[in-house]
Amino acid sequence: MERAAERIARLTAGPHDLATLWHEATDVLAGAVPHFWAPCWYTLDPASLLMTSHVHDGMPEFPAEWLHAEYLGDDVHRLADVTRSATGISTLHEATGGDPSSSPRWHANMEMGGDQELILGLRTRGGEVWGALGLYRAPGAPVFDRAEKEFLTAVAPRLAEGARRALLVGEAVDPEGPEAPGLVVLDERLEVRSTTPAVDRWLAELPDGDPGAGRLPTAVLSVAARALRGGGTTAMARVLSRGGSWLVLHGAPLGPPADRQVAVIVEAAHPARILPLLMAAYGLTDRERDVTGLVLRGRSTDRIARELVVSAHTVQQHLKSVFDKTGVRTRRDLVATVFFTHYAPRFRDNEDRVVRGRPVRGGPVSAAAPPPPPAARSAPASGPARRPARPPTTAG
Repeated sequence: MERAAERIARLTAGPHDLATLWHEATDVLAGAVPHFWAPCWYTLDPASLLMTSHVHDGMPEFPAEWLHAEYLGDDVHRLADVTRSATGISTLHEATGGDPSSSPRWHANMEMGGDQELILGLRTRGGEVWGALGLYRAPGAPVFDRAEKEFLTAVAPRLAEGARRALLVGEAVDPEGPEAPGLVVLDERLEVRSTTPAVDRWLAELPDGDPGAGRLPTAVLSVAARALRGGGTTAMARVLSRGGSWLVLHGAPLGPPADRQVAVIVEAAHPARILPLLMAAYGLTDRERDVTGLVLRGRSTDRIARELVVSAHTVQQHLKSVFDKTGVRTRRDLVATVFFTHYAPRFRDNEDRVVRGRPVRGGPVSAAAPPPPPAARSAPASGPARRPARPPTTAG
């Protein structure tokens, strides 16, 4: 486990595309935490805890009924519930009080050859959720023990940072719009080796940036130098742009120590993309937007009231207005509507991107779409667990 933790630290220190990161992390986990078949890797939007991608060796497409079970079903052990819990890790046996037979998910797992289910939230040290990991074991296998859980909990922040960086790299090399981050690669002398198309715009926004003169901003050089000196660790800086907005710079070493290159990613420190999207799609007010964002993250009415410094009655009134505008009746329906309208298209597009070897994107789709038809929101509540059928066997 110590060697595996060191390998994960090295793996997540440098920028990778997301699928490569997950595949290499899968190889590391195989020796540290034995499991059935292959891990299920997810990315989640930290603003909503809704799924944006899924990578699983041997299952390129996530069955639609599993998505409905996750967001409309009546069962325990949902990804969002585990990732926002105090520990950020849980097994299905624990979630059911030692009686997994009470869970529809367990019965579906047993039919496919699996028994135990462990979910790990991928949270940064600052508490932001960027993904989740699902591991399974066949009937009769030893339970996930304390040492294994402690190991997974210890490496979760690094995996979260790796996922965050992988999504940034993907958006930089394959930009979706003008707000896409920029990427510049420097050598050990801090001279430019390569750049992505959007980086000049961001460099010009930095206080002393002048791409036309061939001079890199001080903030870029500082972050790059810190990343090179860090012995495989990353560096970050938050800088006020010339236009008065905040930019975030991420520095990460590249390749083996002998190569000594460093990547610096520059992005806008903009608010969560889902919140303005909801305002535009449904005509929410500022306060309704805030309430909706907290509902998506699983906050109770009392906690929303405390965070927004309003009464619980006021929260309920805002929530009633949100329900009216979005055409739903319950919090669960609200979460499902937001997912199937604004995240499911991203989720499906990312599946196609993984198959084609293109970068995975995070967050919701950039443009608002019409609400899903009622059938999408009233799909059957039951469905199989979050994992594929048993891999096929061969004769001979």
